[in-house]
Formats: sequence, structure tokens, C-alpha cells
Amino acid sequence: MGSKNKSSLMGWQFVILPSALIILFSFYPMIQSLLLSFQSGKGTVYHYVGLNNYIRLFSDPMFKQAVLNTLLYLIVQVPIMLALGLVIAFLLNMPKLRFKGFYRTAIFLPCVTSLVSYAVLFKSIFAVDGVLNQMLMSIHIIQEPVAWLMDPIWARVVIIAAITWRWTGYNMIFYLSAMQNIDPSIYEAASIDGASKIRQFFKITVPMLKPILLFTAIISTNGTLQLFDEVVNITNGGPGNSTMTISQYIYNLSFVYTPNFGYAATVSYAIVIMVAILAFLQLKVGGEKE
Repeated sequence: MGSKNKSSLMGWQFVILPSALIILFSFYPMIQSLLLSFQSGKGTVYHYVGLNNYIRLFSDPMFKQAVLNTLLYLIVQVPIMLALGLVIAFLLNMPKLRFKGFYRTAIFLPCVTSLVSYAVLFKSIFAVDGVLNQMLMSIHIIQEPVAWLMDPIWARVVIIAAITWRWTGYNMIFYLSAMQNIDPSIYEAASIDGASKIRQFFKITVPMLKPILLFTAIISTNGTLQLFDEVVNITNGGPGNSTMTISQYIYNLSFVYTPNFGYAATVSYAIVIMVAILAFLQLKVGGEKE
């Protein structure tokens, strides 16, 4: 009995410190930010305003614009990124493909590059005097440089292209790992029955990757709703707030405009609510039925 108590005590010694750190650096800030969302004021002087901050969201044109921009990225970019990652993983999983290691590394490499450096790279490529304009002019597709980042539509396209370039390889790794766990005999049986590669992809590969597809859809949705670095470094929310995201709006409320940390916390919890709702819907639509 004494040895069991000693063993249990030793176990608690390992658990107590990490638990305390998690509470201190995760749960405590979450609770404080939630309480802050019901307050308003400037600097460090706050007063309780109840639900006024949350009511303000529905009449805030800047918040509505940020939500629309973020949802546009979510609706357009996430399906494209997931589809590209799935197709690339399928191609890289072909047994007869040569130089698989090189292709996998090359496609995954953008994921490990610095967020700021790759954003600056895209900004320089799509600049008025950037490489893209020079190339298009040299082959006479355009007659004069296009101000990609000064046009609301093209600026959004650039942001979507940048996110897709960086994160497609990340999702591809999940799909590729899952595909390699599918029994090859299933494909052999399908080939004997006369199923083409495309039919095998849609009838075997995609259904068997359903849990991974759901997982990547949820984490991609979560990441897109918190999109910040690319927008700030490529367009800084412009032109005319046409590319500003919710996360950038939170930053502006805290450090660019007159600081209002209470309202910024409220907008932060708006993201939390959106993530929870979308994750719930994705689980309902794509989750396994009991």
C-alpha cells in the first residue's frame, strides 16, 4: 500500500506543474478575455457594459466587411486547397512514379517557410514592377503593368493564391499518409473488375479518406478564420479594407485605432463562435452516423 501511494504521489508530481502552466497560460487568459469582452474603455480604465459590445457587432460596418472578406477566403480557398492536396497526394502515391521523395519535399517545403518571408515574396512578385508583370509584358499578354494589389478583386486573388501555395502541401501530407494505409489488394480487386484509376479514386480512395478529409476541413476552416500574416504583409488590408480579415481587425482595434481591448476581445469571441458553429456543421454533414 505504501509503494502504491508513493507511486501515485510521484505521478502527481509530474502532472501538477504542466497542469498549473496550462491553467496559467491558457485557461486564465481565456477567462480574462471573456470577462474583458463585457467591458469597455481606453487604456487600463474599463467599465462594465454588459452585452453592448456584442450588440455593437451587428451595426459595425468594418466588422461586417472583415467577416465577408474572411468568409470569401474560406468559401473559395479552402475547397480549392483541399482538392489540390487530395489530387497531388493521389498522384504521389502511384507505385510507378519516380523521384517521389523530391516531389513530396518540394510540395511540402512552403509549409516550413517563414510566414513573413513568403508573404513579402508574393508582394514583390505581384508588385507593379514585379516579376509577373514583366513576364506577361515580355510575352505580350498585357501591354502595361497591372496593379494587382491595388485592385480589390485581384488583391483577394493574390491572398487566396498565397494561402493555397503555402498550405496545400500541409494537407497533402495527411492524405498521402492515409492513402499509404489503404490495403493495395482493394485497388487490385477493383482493377480486375475493370474500374479505371479515376473511378477507383472516387469510389475507393475518397470514401476511405473521409475521416482525414473531415479533419483537414476543420483545421483549414479554423486557420482561415484566423488569417492574419498574409493579409497584413501583402496588402495590409487594402485597398479600402477589401482584403482585411477579422484577425487584422482585432489587431487594428488593439494597436492601430484608439485602443479598445474590450471590443477587440468581443470580436475575438466572434471568431470562437464562428469556428464552433462551422466545426459543428462539418461534423454533422461529414461525420459518421451512429
